[in-house]
Amino acid sequence: MSYGPLLIFIAAVLWGLDGILRRSLYSLPPITIVFFEHLIGLIVIAPFLWKAWSKEKLEKKEWYALGIVALLSGVLGTLFFTTALLKVSFISFSVVYLIQKLQPVFAVAMAWIVLGERPTRQYLPWAALALVAGYFVTFPSGIVNLSEGGAHVIAALLALLAAICWGGSTALSRYTLLNHSNTFITGVRFLITVPIALLFVWMLGAGGSLTAVTPMQLGTLALIAVSTGMLALWIYYRGLTTTPVRIAALMELAYPTTAVLVDYFLYGTILAWSQYLAAAVLLFAMYKVARLNAPASHAAAGVQSV
Repeated sequence: MSYGPLLIFIAAVLWGLDGILRRSLYSLPPITIVFFEHLIGLIVIAPFLWKAWSKEKLEKKEWYALGIVALLSGVLGTLFFTTALLKVSFISFSVVYLIQKLQPVFAVAMAWIVLGERPTRQYLPWAALALVAGYFVTFPSGIVNLSEGGAHVIAALLALLAAICWGGSTALSRYTLLNHSNTFITGVRFLITVPIALLFVWMLGAGGSLTAVTPMQLGTLALIAVSTGMLALWIYYRGLTTTPVRIAALMELAYPTTAVLVDYFLYGTILAWSQYLAAAVLLFAMYKVARLNAPASHAAAGVQSV
């Protein structure tokens, strides 16, 4: 009996709970959260990375690819996602998560550009349907809210940018994973991400926040690193090794479903009927994209690209 689908389901549920921890850190600048979660993640994976380093070496092109992944997925994607989650006054918790299900659209598109993995003919209509559905998920009844200086639109764009960064970096991640273990590539990506995140901390003028983190906040950051971050990623890849993509894509629906349930029961948020309908269409379209484009989605159907 294969436990792969169950492991993917568990990882998806953990990712769906991630926002609860991130929102509790509202007093910290988003980039500070990004820096510490990757620093702690690096510390956790360091012993395994050290062991893998003696057996695996990266070529120059692979270093470049991982550098771009660290920037897009490790720093920018996580920064945009965290910032969107903290804008709770303008965009719903569950909407931020539902927008992330657009990742396969950008993953397949980038795989076409970077790896030459031409999508099937059926991909374009499903991708177009997903983008339209994503619009109606974001804006109830399709009406764009331009009040409060367009804060609602900005929050939605931040969530979309996260999906673009995470989905777009997948092809490069898959490129490096072709000849290396996921433990090694994950460790190196974290190793590269930490100094890039630190640079962004200073560029965004958040340097003072590094010493202002309380012990309780540090504990929450550690919990993110070893639960919804590092641990969830490890569980996901372990499950994916024995699970067909069509099954994995179905199990991953637990990710946005968990977020919607959390938003309802924990925060009392009820979306408009048009958003629930659009969400159902979006998830179905992404399931079809995952089945049509197994090579690209095999490495990237999850929330966060490695």
